[in-house]
Amino acid sequence: MGHKNAPLTPEGRKRLIERIQTGRPISHVAAEAGISRANLAKWYARWQQFGDAGLIDHSSRPGRSPAATDDSIVQMIVTLRRAEKWGPARIAATLKKGGVEVSAATVHRVLQRQGISRLKDMDPPTGETARAVVRYEHEAAGDMLHVDVKKIGKIPTGGGWRIHGVGTDEHRASRRKGQGTGRIGYTYLHTAIDDHSRLAYTEALDDEKGATAAAFWLRAVTFFAEHGVTPIHRVLTDNGSCYRSRHWAAALAATGTRHKRTQPYRPQTNGKVERFNGTLAREWAYVRPYGSEQERRDALMPFLNYYNHERPHSALGQDVPASRVPGRDFRLSVTPVEAAPRDLLQVDGQMSLDDLLVDPTS
Repeated sequence: MGHKNAPLTPEGRKRLIERIQTGRPISHVAAEAGISRANLAKWYARWQQFGDAGLIDHSSRPGRSPAATDDSIVQMIVTLRRAEKWGPARIAATLKKGGVEVSAATVHRVLQRQGISRLKDMDPPTGETARAVVRYEHEAAGDMLHVDVKKIGKIPTGGGWRIHGVGTDEHRASRRKGQGTGRIGYTYLHTAIDDHSRLAYTEALDDEKGATAAAFWLRAVTFFAEHGVTPIHRVLTDNGSCYRSRHWAAALAATGTRHKRTQPYRPQTNGKVERFNGTLAREWAYVRPYGSEQERRDALMPFLNYYNHERPHSALGQDVPASRVPGRDFRLSVTPVEAAPRDLLQVDGQMSLDDLLVDPTS
């Protein structure tokens, strides 16, 4: 590849060749182009041998490299990398134990040439080269919602190890079993996020049962209706038991929503809600020490309002999710998360929670 000050490109070289072909001396043509006779003679000889293909710059890599790493060693490095996901230093140390002397720098160069020097370049389960990311976005809000549940540990009253430090008396006390002590279970974050607008709604609940997920869905539909996003045509979930329950099916029937599932072991398909789960962890759940689980839950609604109406989103050109929905002025009430969703307006024709939770066999 020529540098920025190169006087000739492949097309320019061809024009000089055409001048030589008319019978003009190479030295005269070279002087007119401002290059040496030897340089032009080189390109002319290549053109005579290879045609127009000979006018393209050749690679600067030598034809042979006697000191290059042996192919068998390269294969061992690649095999260890894909199987164990180790870094260059550990791979070099492992090979040395097996009698193969190779430096960590050499291992790194081999991994770079193979395109697997970064872990994100590989598929985590198999170690194979990662497939190209297929991104998609539905054309309108409400075309599809992504739904998922994220489980996080509850915070003991008085705070856990993030406040008191690992190994302290308070930390040990929070790990004991019993009423009011540390083993207090998990919080289940039920989330629905719109594929087009990235408008998100989350509730912190105490389980992930089918009835709980179904009731959450009805409140989530109400939340999106308040923003002018109605009806909801499709919802994408994983294959969790709550999404295979009769309660969930009844809730979707009540809102006229088609259910789609991801392929097993392919969470990337539901990537928008998976990414939002990471945002929740970084910017709400663990952004600061909380003194209790209730204190953290009380901070959820303000965070959702911030996320939907103030936080810029790179996929939206640094705009906010609410900019893509009709009812962009609606805000969630800043009250404990358990109470706020129940105060939302019901959607016309929507099944009530009492109807939903009645055993259909009774």
